[in-house]
Amino acid sequence: MNHVRDKEWLLKNINQNKVRIADCRFSLAEPKKGKQDYLNDHVPGAIFFDLEHDLSGSIGEHGGRHPLPAVDELVVKLEKAGISNDTIVIAYDNGEGSYAARFWWLLQYLGHQQVYVLDGGYKSWREGNHPVTGDIPTFEKANFQVKLRSELLADVEEVKEAVEKQNKILIDSREEKRYLGLEEPIDKKAGHIPGAINKPWMNGLKENKYLPVDEQKHRFSDIDPDSQIIVYCGSGVTAVPNFLTLKEAGFEKVKLYVGSFSDWITYKENKIE
Repeated sequence: MNHVRDKEWLLKNINQNKVRIADCRFSLAEPKKGKQDYLNDHVPGAIFFDLEHDLSGSIGEHGGRHPLPAVDELVVKLEKAGISNDTIVIAYDNGEGSYAARFWWLLQYLGHQQVYVLDGGYKSWREGNHPVTGDIPTFEKANFQVKLRSELLADVEEVKEAVEKQNKILIDSREEKRYLGLEEPIDKKAGHIPGAINKPWMNGLKENKYLPVDEQKHRFSDIDPDSQIIVYCGSGVTAVPNFLTLKEAGFEKVKLYVGSFSDWITYKENKIE
């Protein structure tokens, strides 16, 4: 796969000077747990990036539950972690795939190409009896030049146009019962954006590892490869594994609606199915 690397790759490259590791472990139920887990132990050389404090911006009236972070603030954190445009970066979470994928997408959006997700995450790393540490690394400040790739991002206006003109495919990445509006444990309204199809993000993984490319292609075999696609979820996090696997399956015209359903419902005029 182009955007995923296994634990053997990381073990082989862990001491390479050009490689940086991002620990993105997080728990929606316990927001402080990821940082505490990192402090307890982590992959040697890994720097912690928190979903809510580092990989998301401040919550406002619009923008959803995990809006984009301020680019300049994120760049400062990347540079402090020793990440430059030439650095090879690999991100991991605990194996869910979505938190590491959020970091992966953000670096792609900033124009960084050599960034990957660790298949199986930290759980797989520990199961392999690979080295861990509690030491917090420090790096010489790097220089990161932003080259924003706006073609990866969809805003609410583009989604509204897609609903009205039906000129793009909207993919709702949440589990089916949330898509259907049968259950909504987080957001204030239930249902989905009109016209969206349902492709639950977790179906792209098995036992915390991404399915092979041929199986990803089968997941999306009902979609024309030349289609313009916008993926969303509840808050722009779990949609990213679908973004990643669509790319692996050969789809080129894919965007992420970062605000996702939690942003969509903040506009009273927006309809819900």
